[in-house]
Amino acid sequence: MSSGSAVTNHEVLQGNWRAAPWRSSSYSNQEGGDCVEVADGFPGVVPVRDSKVPGGPVVLVSAASWSAFVGGLK
Repeated sequence: MSSGSAVTNHEVLQGNWRAAPWRSSSYSNQEGGDCVEVADGFPGVVPVRDSKVPGGPVVLVSAASWSAFVGGLK
């Protein structure tokens, strides 16, 4: 990935999602509930996946949209 503040479509498509440092909410439990995980380190986007299907699809959400979403939850 480039060192700039934005991610191009090509870079996003080439992202190594499996090797990304995924994390879930501290409110999640270890019993396999309905959780999502997010990955840090991708400027401009927040990769989101289903914690029950770690090898499944990844949804890319703009950083601004993710921030608004999380802010609305508080």
